[in-house]
Amino acid sequence: MSTNTANERILLTGATGYLGGRLLQALEDADRRVRCMARRPEFLKPRVGSQTEVVYGDVLEPESLDAALEGVSAAFYLIHSMASRGDFEEEDRRAATAFAEAAKRAGVKRIIYLGGLGEERDLSSHLASRQEVGRILRESGVPTIEFRASIIIGSGSLSFEMIRSLVGKLPVMTTPKWVSSLAQPIAIEDVIAYMMAALDYETVQSEVFEIGGADQASYRDIMTEYARQRGLKRYFISVPVLTPGLSSLWLGLVTPIYARVGRKLIDSLRNATVVHDKRALDVFPIRPRNLRQAIERALVNEDREFAQTRWSDALSSSGASSSWGGIRVGSRIVDTRSIDVPVSVEQAFSPIRRIGGDTGWYFATLLWRIRGWFDLLLGGPGMRRGRRDPENPIGGDTLDFWRVEEHQRNHVLRLFAEMKVPGRAWLQFEVESVAGGSRIHQTAIFEPKGLMGPLYWYGLYPIHKVIFAGMLRGIGKAAVAEGAVAPMAAGS
Repeated sequence: MSTNTANERILLTGATGYLGGRLLQALEDADRRVRCMARRPEFLKPRVGSQTEVVYGDVLEPESLDAALEGVSAAFYLIHSMASRGDFEEEDRRAATAFAEAAKRAGVKRIIYLGGLGEERDLSSHLASRQEVGRILRESGVPTIEFRASIIIGSGSLSFEMIRSLVGKLPVMTTPKWVSSLAQPIAIEDVIAYMMAALDYETVQSEVFEIGGADQASYRDIMTEYARQRGLKRYFISVPVLTPGLSSLWLGLVTPIYARVGRKLIDSLRNATVVHDKRALDVFPIRPRNLRQAIERALVNEDREFAQTRWSDALSSSGASSSWGGIRVGSRIVDTRSIDVPVSVEQAFSPIRRIGGDTGWYFATLLWRIRGWFDLLLGGPGMRRGRRDPENPIGGDTLDFWRVEEHQRNHVLRLFAEMKVPGRAWLQFEVESVAGGSRIHQTAIFEPKGLMGPLYWYGLYPIHKVIFAGMLRGIGKAAVAEGAVAPMAAGS
C-alpha cells in the first residue's frame, strides 16, 4: 500500500555525507519539500537547490532538534559515529535516543534509517551499533522503516573506495580469512531507490527490510571483478593468520585516509552479511543490479560526476590546501592552482581556447616537444596532430596529444590525455569573474593505474609543477596583453 507524501516536509540528516548527498539529489529531482539538518549549515547551503531549506541541528545537542523537526512528516536518519575518536557506540546510542525522542514530540509520522546486515548472534561492534540504533528508533513509538544493507557499491562509498585503493595499488595481495566472507553488495542507485520508495510506503508500525544486490559475493570476488573491469591483473595469496587488528594496520599504511575507521570496518568484514529475509522484493518494485552491473555503474557515474566537479571549489570548501604531489580525491590525484588577471572573462579565456597547435603551451616549449617525441617512441600520437581550428575547439577535437573533452565558451576547457601514461589524465582550465577582473583556474588530474601510475606521477611531479605553473603564468600574461589591446569594458 502507498500514500502520497509529495507535499509533506521531509527532514534529511547526513546530507553532507556520501549517501545523504545522493539522497538529497533524488529528493530534489522528485520535487519533494526537503529540510536538511546540519551542524555547519553554511557549508551545505551552496550545495542545495533553491527550494531546499537548511537548518542547524546536532543530534548530540538535543535542544537543537525540536526546531529542526517542527512540521516534519518523515525524517531520514543517516547519522553514525564510526569515524569518532571516542566511544562511537555510546555516541550513536545518545544520538539516536535524542533524535527519536524529538521526533516523537514533533509528531513525525515515520523515520527511515539505513543500518547493516548481519546475524545478531555474531556481530562486530560496528554492526551491533548500527542495529542498536535501528532498535532505538523503532522503540520510540514513531513508525520506523529500517533497511539493512551490506557493501554499497558506488564511487565515493567507503567500502568501494577501500576496494579500489587496494586493487589499484597492489598487484599482489596477501588476503586474510575475512576476505572470503560472503556479502551481498548493492548498488548505491538501488539503495536510494529503496529509501525513496519508503516515503510512499504506508505503514502504521515499524518494519525491518533486508536489501541486497542480485549476487552474493566475497570481498575477494568484488576485488576480482573490479580489477577485471579496470583491465588490471591482480593475484591473491591467502594468509589465514592475518587478524583484523593486523589487517587494519596494514590497511592504514596502504590507504591512509581510512586509518581511523579501518579497524571498525575490517572488524565487520568477518561477518557474513547476506539477505535472509527477501520480503523487500515483494513489498517494493525494485530489482537490484548484480555485482557486474553495480561496478559498471560506479565507474560510469564516477566519470560523469568527475566531469561535472569544479575542483577549485571542491578543494577549498573541504579545507584542503594544495600540497606537494596534489590532493587525493577518490582514485584521482588533483593538482590545482589559480591566477587573477585584470581583464574580462572573455579576454582571460582567449589564450586558453587557442592553446596548443601553432600557439603552443605558453611555457617550456622545448620540454613539450621532448615529451611529444618520447610519446611517439612509446607508440603514442606525440605532438604531430596539432589542432583542427586555431581559434574555436569543439568537443572531440584532437589537440596535440590531448583530446577536447568539453568546451564551454569563455568558461571551461577540459582536455583528456591521449599520450602514453600509466593511467588516465586530464587538464582543465576554468575562468570566472571576480572583483577587478577574472580568475583562471588550472587543474591537472591523474588517475594512476597499477604500481607504475603513482611512480610516474610523483616521479615527474617536480617537472610537472614547474611546467604547469609556468603555463598558467604565460596564459595570464597573454590575457593581460590582449586586454591592453582591447580594454575591458566598464562594468564587465
